[in-house]
Amino acid sequence: MTTAVHTFRYPRPSALHPHRLDLATQHGPFFDGALRHPGPAAAALLAVADVAAARYHRPLAAASLDPVVTADGDRLRFESFSGCGGVHARLDLLPEGLDGAGTGHGTTNIDIGAPLREALRLRLPDERLTLAVGTDEVEVGLGADTLIERKVPLPRRWLKGFAETQVLTARFDLRAELPAAEAVRFLRTLPTGGRSTVRWILPTAGGLRATSRPAPGTVCLPGPERLAALRPLLRHALGLRIYGPPGTPTAPTASAWELALPGGRITLTLSPDASRGFSGEGALLDLLAASSAADAFELDALLDAEPRTDLTADSGLPPERLCAALAHLATAGRIGYDLADAAHFHRRLPYAAGRVEDANPRLRAARELLAAGAVGPVVGDVRVVAVGDHVHHVRVDADGPVGCTCQWWARHRGDRGPCSHVLAVRMMTEETQ
Repeated sequence: MTTAVHTFRYPRPSALHPHRLDLATQHGPFFDGALRHPGPAAAALLAVADVAAARYHRPLAAASLDPVVTADGDRLRFESFSGCGGVHARLDLLPEGLDGAGTGHGTTNIDIGAPLREALRLRLPDERLTLAVGTDEVEVGLGADTLIERKVPLPRRWLKGFAETQVLTARFDLRAELPAAEAVRFLRTLPTGGRSTVRWILPTAGGLRATSRPAPGTVCLPGPERLAALRPLLRHALGLRIYGPPGTPTAPTASAWELALPGGRITLTLSPDASRGFSGEGALLDLLAASSAADAFELDALLDAEPRTDLTADSGLPPERLCAALAHLATAGRIGYDLADAAHFHRRLPYAAGRVEDANPRLRAARELLAAGAVGPVVGDVRVVAVGDHVHHVRVDADGPVGCTCQWWARHRGDRGPCSHVLAVRMMTEETQ
């Protein structure tokens, strides 16, 4: 009898997580093939890189040039945030735009350096464009030339941005849809620089009309110059979709602008204020306080297979637990939301339950207040929270805490999420119910 010994090498180690065994059986790249529409794809890749390099508020220092690339079963996604954190760009290369053996699942973070940017800008109209996306690098083929971009660390602030944009966009509705000619005409009228302003856009039968103030049917365009990255793509545009929160706005809101392209689409999501980025400051704190790491791991495994449009039915979790589990994964950057498909999608980024509190110091401070017994009983409509030599009064009503006497609450009035004292009172209330 002859004994044969085979040695297998994998691109990453396998890992045992709570509730999930992650086997490293992915051979080779997540995608290896050509792009069927190289012109629009090259221009859109440059747009994602241009957003990453831009600072729309206080444009002083150079910004990151490190898009996150996700292979999502049948498509590729390239994402970046502007240097000021107020614009999220995502390019989706869809199945009809890819010509390869198949698309796997995986995520990496690369640096689009000057040589690749220059090569994309100077490519010939009929030049072939290929991609090989793997765990540690992305290989770009332009004609006879090949450029390799290596994996780089993911900026920590991008995790907070991923969390914030997922929460906001999952609540958006489609507010307007324009054919190519009307989309191009509107986008060409927008400023590309200068002082940031807020515009209100009213969809009409003839296209889009700007108004001076919010009104029923209007969509907020906060900082129209932040859509400048779409200008080089207008010759490829097939249409424009605009998304925003439902109802009539009373103050500036975030919005998303999706330009359809041959073989894909690019979406720019704008923060409500050009001076404030998608930092995730407090949007998820209440949900994180009530979340379960076990639910998050179960949901993570479910989303790892394919995008889901009905997570309530697929997960079996009640709505409040599902929202809390989504908050956990969003804080780790593990999920995003695709407006066109109305579905969450998965990013294979490292997940650790401890990162949730590391990224949210107010949540950690609230747990420490509870552990120290700093939250007093309700007296009238007030709970006292003792912090060292200081005492803060948290006002409560039938629905829970609604205000605090601390400096944070006085400065932001809950606009950036609850302070640690309000959060501690909410957690105490839930524990005693």
